[in-house]
Amino acid sequence: MSASIPQLDPDRLFPADPGVRALARSLHGLVADLPILSPHGHVPASLLLDNEPFGDPASLLISPDHYVTRLIHASGVSLAELGVGSASADPRDIWQHFCAAWPLFDGTASGYWLRSELIEVFGIDDSLIDEAHADQLYEQLVSVLATPEFRPRALFDSFGIEVLATTDDPLDSLADHAALAADSSFRGRVLPTFRPDAYLNAHAPGFAERVDRLIVEAGDGAHGYRGYLAALANRRRYFIEHGAISADHGVRTPLTLKLSDDEAERLFDSALRGGLSAAERDAFEGQMMYQMARMSVEDGLVMTLHPGSYRNHHEPSFARFGADTGHDIPFAVGYTEGLRPLLNDFGTAAGFHLVLFTLDETVFSRELAPLAGFYPSVFLGAPWWFLDAPDAMLRFRSAVTETAGFSRSAGFVDDTRAFCSIPARHDASRRVEASFLARLVAEHRISEARAAEVMVDLVDAAPRRVFKL
Repeated sequence: MSASIPQLDPDRLFPADPGVRALARSLHGLVADLPILSPHGHVPASLLLDNEPFGDPASLLISPDHYVTRLIHASGVSLAELGVGSASADPRDIWQHFCAAWPLFDGTASGYWLRSELIEVFGIDDSLIDEAHADQLYEQLVSVLATPEFRPRALFDSFGIEVLATTDDPLDSLADHAALAADSSFRGRVLPTFRPDAYLNAHAPGFAERVDRLIVEAGDGAHGYRGYLAALANRRRYFIEHGAISADHGVRTPLTLKLSDDEAERLFDSALRGGLSAAERDAFEGQMMYQMARMSVEDGLVMTLHPGSYRNHHEPSFARFGADTGHDIPFAVGYTEGLRPLLNDFGTAAGFHLVLFTLDETVFSRELAPLAGFYPSVFLGAPWWFLDAPDAMLRFRSAVTETAGFSRSAGFVDDTRAFCSIPARHDASRRVEASFLARLVAEHRISEARAAEVMVDLVDAAPRRVFKL
């Protein structure tokens, strides 16, 4: 890297007070080079299996990353101009829009990650990110991406990734995962994750067709609701045989219900006919969350819950560009009452791990910490999505620790489709944890030796323990 290229400040995100900053720097040094464990994310296994060069800077860094495109769209640039979904746009034009919008990212989490990866991964001088230098930077990135060091597998190694979990449809063959696992030249672990949302949300487009296919392919000859449950259990076992450690659920709310078999079957039959009301849809999904927990107790898959997102809030954008294109919006949810049926039956079950995430930070201290502070099965998922920002991560740690301590944390997840942002995201989390612990040491609330132990546990031992790695 050229000496003229600015370096990131080594004390970024650490406290301003010099003494506390020094403590944070020391704590961060303990974990800075530990391997990255990513037990939840959205990078496809095919990226590493094919190991093809990345096409261009725009398709790598901008178009697939809704963290980036949503804010540019808010400034008046259409999603089509950013190449979102199936929209066709010239990569150079997309890059030009990004460079023009660069000041919009000041103070944002995505701006922090982008600056980190552009400087540390690609050697870009961030002071040149503007319209005038857009073509120059584009050519520099094209040149870099053409080198062997920037193939996906080489970056996987240079990033220090040990475990990378993907997110997969229950009927995926997992052929890419099997091929990677059999490839002796690839040393990492890429694990599938069972994500059955589209088979549990009765209002998802194509629900009936997908469920019919699921039952035919995996229902062991059974039909109806019984065949449906059998098929889900069978596909979970298939995922476990291919290395899966968790089942992830992007549900609308944390509602769980223990319904009678007759009522569950009635809702299932109505769902296939498209006859459920909104309340019945939620009831069916709540019943299936109870069933997913029951299956996790039986087969050992960690159950992760990601509720609270109003998916595809802007219907015209969803119709044109599809899901995951930047217009999912958080809303308030309640865990205490919603999870009670599930936790009454499974909250103390041996070996059951339930990792709770939220987009509603008002529940950090009111609901999540108390739940994790009592139930052996419940662990606190890292601040997620709109909350995986430095200040929000500090608010999370401060809000939950006084009730649940550190031991109930599940470790950081990057939850990203942006492969090259993974190291920046994990490092940001490590710096925030170091900053919080440094303040406790400075306030004589914990010893420096104990803070060092906690630091390593949060980054390395906790995700291994909670996600059964």
